Amino acid sequence: AGFKRMKGYNVLFPFGFHCTGMPIQAAANKLKAEIVKFGNPPNFPVAEEAAAKKGDKGKGKSAKGKVAQKSSGVSYQWQTLGLMGIPESEISEFAEPEKWLDYFPPFGSSDLKSFGACIDWRRSFITTSRNPYYNKFIEWQFRRLRANDKIYFGKRPGIYSPLDGQTCADHDRAEGEGVAPQEYTLIKLRVQSPFPPALAALEGQDVFLTPATLRPETMYGQTNCFVLPEGDYGAFKWANGEIYVMSARSAKGLSFQSYQNVDFATTWGQTECLLTCKGTDLLGVALNAPRAPYPTVYTLPLDSISMGKGTGVVTSVPSDAPDDFIALRHIQGKADYYQKTYGITPEMHQPFDVVDIINITVAAKDGEEAWSSDRCAEYWSEKLKIKNPGDRKNLDEAKKKTYNAGFSFGKMLVGPYKGEKVSIAKPKEKQDMIDEGTALIYFEPEEFVKSRSGEECVVAMTDQWYLKYGDEEWKNRVTDHVNNPDTFTPYSQEILDKFNQTLGWLKEWACSRLFGLGTQLPWDDKWVIESLSDSTIYMAYYTIAALLQGPDNLCGDNPSPCGVTAEQLNDEVFDYIFMGRNLDFATDIPTAVLDQLKGEFEYWYPMDLRVSGKDLIGNHLTMSLYNHAAIWDQRPDLWPRGFYTNGFVNINNQKMSKSTGNFLMLEEAKNLYSADATRFALADAGDTLLDANFEREVADKACNNLFNDIQFVEEMLEAKAAGKLRTGDKLLTEQNLENEMNKLILDTEGHFTGMMWRDGLKTGYNLFHGLKAFYVDWAEKMDTLMHEDVIMRWLECSILMIAPICPHYAEVAWGMLGNEGSAVKAAWPTPSETVDAKASRAFNFLTKTVKNLRALASKDKTKNPTKAHIYIANGYSPWKIQTLEFLQTLWDDATGKMPEKKAFLPLVTTWLNADPELKKLKKNIMQFAAFMAAEADEIGKDALEVELPYDQKAVLQESQIYIAKALITNKTMEVLIYNLDEADIPGPATKKDKAEPSKPTLFLE
Repeated sequence: AGFKRMKGYNVLFPFGFHCTGMPIQAAANKLKAEIVKFGNPPNFPVAEEAAAKKGDKGKGKSAKGKVAQKSSGVSYQWQTLGLMGIPESEISEFAEPEKWLDYFPPFGSSDLKSFGACIDWRRSFITTSRNPYYNKFIEWQFRRLRANDKIYFGKRPGIYSPLDGQTCADHDRAEGEGVAPQEYTLIKLRVQSPFPPALAALEGQDVFLTPATLRPETMYGQTNCFVLPEGDYGAFKWANGEIYVMSARSAKGLSFQSYQNVDFATTWGQTECLLTCKGTDLLGVALNAPRAPYPTVYTLPLDSISMGKGTGVVTSVPSDAPDDFIALRHIQGKADYYQKTYGITPEMHQPFDVVDIINITVAAKDGEEAWSSDRCAEYWSEKLKIKNPGDRKNLDEAKKKTYNAGFSFGKMLVGPYKGEKVSIAKPKEKQDMIDEGTALIYFEPEEFVKSRSGEECVVAMTDQWYLKYGDEEWKNRVTDHVNNPDTFTPYSQEILDKFNQTLGWLKEWACSRLFGLGTQLPWDDKWVIESLSDSTIYMAYYTIAALLQGPDNLCGDNPSPCGVTAEQLNDEVFDYIFMGRNLDFATDIPTAVLDQLKGEFEYWYPMDLRVSGKDLIGNHLTMSLYNHAAIWDQRPDLWPRGFYTNGFVNINNQKMSKSTGNFLMLEEAKNLYSADATRFALADAGDTLLDANFEREVADKACNNLFNDIQFVEEMLEAKAAGKLRTGDKLLTEQNLENEMNKLILDTEGHFTGMMWRDGLKTGYNLFHGLKAFYVDWAEKMDTLMHEDVIMRWLECSILMIAPICPHYAEVAWGMLGNEGSAVKAAWPTPSETVDAKASRAFNFLTKTVKNLRALASKDKTKNPTKAHIYIANGYSPWKIQTLEFLQTLWDDATGKMPEKKAFLPLVTTWLNADPELKKLKKNIMQFAAFMAAEADEIGKDALEVELPYDQKAVLQESQIYIAKALITNKTMEVLIYNLDEADIPGPATKKDKAEPSKPTLFLE
């Protein structure tokens, strides 16, 4: 925002407080429960025990609370609020969620103001029904979505918190954000009579072991069933009278589910457990497996089963599952052990061979060889030399090879869909088994999910209001928008790819909850709109918030600056403001006020940039695109113009964690390092989807550097006042230095425009300050005063380029220069002249040459040298000329770059291998080509010219005095500079022969 304002734009950077959902409600509920249980103020029993152990009987409640938190690992909400500095007398008020909404946002505003964020605070607000103005806005949004047929009511699977009694969306979760329901097929393996002792009480009933599978089409290859010997299982009775043996966890999940609106459980959400048993009680049980070629299969032990995934029962298909193949072979190979340990007799596993059910044929691709097999699990197990179930690395590799290939390239060898691709046959086989009663649909979260209330979530089929994300026409419009560079800027291909991935999988979204903070669904007020659904077009509300609510009015309690009450805001009014509706309705809001509100929206919209975390691409950001496309379906010009996303923030390359102390709040960082040094370190932390790294050392150094920068401003102003800066003509080096300043100004502008702040810091601060350091050193060693115009322009440009990142420093320094107005409102610096690439090369030649010659001098063995002979080569050897001419053909004018290394090296290799003479010099050519390609990427195509565009000798001769003092510390040398095409040049040939264009060599004597 600060950068764009300096570029001449009118910039609106608003900031609001999203309070919708379960986080605040859950914390308030937790505190309320603690007060009921432990009193007000609470007397935590764990605290007393911990204090007693330490003999601290005389300590007060506050001390006891701290002991409890550290020693027991239990964290109470009361203690958490106390550690925030909230007075004990006030903590109980936080049992009501409204207290949180009133208390915390002002602290956020205060911190950000002192941090120097250029936010328009007149437009700040909180969400939820606590703010009547925003509440009306969300009601309007949802009525429009419903009118546009984007919302419907139905029963769908969703992540669900049994404790909360409602769907648990991403922002309602303590763990598992982004996790979606995963569909399994439960296969009914009927227990044959006689039942084992553990199940004897169920004899005569329909009892099934129920493994969950992702591959129902492979049931033709079942040879056995696996259970975890030490696993805990139960026999659960369902509404259809059948009994399923499974884990209690999976039974709980199934109790919340249904098929075709018929619940599986007799009472939704409740299980009926008839008995419990261990996995060892189920070993050797005879089963009838649907689709299997064997009339009877048996239950065998498998120690790698996870009771936290699926049902704890696994059906075995060794033809296509490497884990099953190796486990079965292991049991068959150690029959005596398994009989002695588990009572598994040979007839339970020996007669069962692998069954051919699917052929997989994969063509060669990307360096991987082609392969084909009717028994892919056996094929890859043998190829990877897997011998036992403990070879996890190779088993995972085999699974990766077989599962994806099976779906994409597999063809059925058996069953009614023989010859069809697996991808086509799979849903048919699943539905056939469901229809014949041998299977049912079961869902569970893809990964572990815990609600804010602290309970593991399940997947439930619930009546819900849903947004129709994934609707083909709606999705296609959004997809076209984000993939059109004329309408949307994702800032990187990686970000764009993630948006396209999300658009590919995001489907119906449950947009309402039964309780929590938020806005009630306007046509069905028992529902509250959830947090990721009331935060999709709030950016439009920012445009009018200053007029409706104004400053210091987050909740809308104070009178409106434009005199409008929330009760006056109806759909017609919002349609007029946001949709361009004619004034064809009755309202008591003055027309001038309506036009002012409408004008604000039309001036600021569309939103040019939304900056957020990468984790929100999978929900909030994509939903924002969807909702803009739905609300403004006739105005794609009002859809978001750009989204930039970044990774999470680490500190010193470690994940932030309160438990380890590697954690930093904004206020704390500001107090430790200052606001500007914190901002500097954040800008330096990184700009891609990779996690950013806030380095404390960078922040520390920034403190010192900014202080030194202020001192340098003072020194230069004193020098100017004392006449210690010269005027008049500029030397060539100074002209080239100004040219380099111009180049860095443009480079920095380009980086900031692309949201690459770290790169911008490198060019606009580090390299720009490098110019100053060189100039100060150069002038001192040249025994000349710095030029007033050069150094004062450097000061002005350096202040302006750092202003977006370090505004407080910039304000102080800008004022010291005598400028009127604010630095953050000043214009971004522009080049004084067109950048001269040849002058840039000449300047870099000087600085690099001095650096290289200084390095050579430090390694030279000559004792007490007094003379320095510098040798300059004006031409390349023939093979280098050939190489440069070839490299010129690889230059891409469109990108301004050489090919990527992966493509570049093979191109060079192919070229030189075609010439027998060049092939003899392959090593030298490859090194030279790589070096020159890097040079070209840095300074442009000019680096590949076979003749240099500047006079090397003239550049060095002008700075001869500087070079004489720079080669060896505290010593002045006699410097002699030679072109190698001159006659009678002193010095050894070994030194002269190493010289190349732009790389002089040195001989000391």
